[in-house]
Amino acid sequence: MIELDQVTVRAGSFELRDVSMRIPAGSHAALMGRTGSGKTTLMEAICGLRPVTAGRVWIDGRDVTTAVPGTRGVGLVPQDAALFGHLTVREHLTFALELRGWTAEAMAARVEALSGWLGIGGLLDRLPAGLSGGEAQRVALGRALSFHPRVLCLDEPLSALDDDTREGVCGLLEETRRREGVTVLHITHNRSEAARLADVMLRLRDGRVELEA
Repeated sequence: MIELDQVTVRAGSFELRDVSMRIPAGSHAALMGRTGSGKTTLMEAICGLRPVTAGRVWIDGRDVTTAVPGTRGVGLVPQDAALFGHLTVREHLTFALELRGWTAEAMAARVEALSGWLGIGGLLDRLPAGLSGGEAQRVALGRALSFHPRVLCLDEPLSALDDDTREGVCGLLEETRRREGVTVLHITHNRSEAARLADVMLRLRDGRVELEA
């Protein structure tokens, strides 16, 4: 579950004020809105990457308004995947696990499981420069899911992909929700993509999050 209660957040001179919304646990919510409306700013506030100046942020019933990102239980897939150029695919999948003190055996088991169903088992020793766009998005998704987050935030993860690759990643996102049971907040400009994946349709308009039919 994701809940915002009268949240105010700033990004430079831009400000969203008194934003409220609620996404039920286990839902896939698509957040739409015009460019510059503040969708990414709002997602960053949920992830803990941008401070909230007023209001409260709740994740699965826990107030995380002032919590650091690593303790919120939120996985993030940015628009450009944002992979670290010096880390292999395997190292990306274990990055968050090492920070959380997982044992080597537990990390190896998680990497094997994730890489298997994400279809990246043959890429584990590659660097990002050797990956296609679709492969990079699969690695970014694996990194975000590695530590079993309760919430998954997706910032236009399909926008730069060709049609065939986009179709494959859409299917992967559907499988992710079934396998991991996560609550998903998905920023997109593509209404057909939203209609396929989401059971909650939201629009950010004039600083308010509205539920769409």
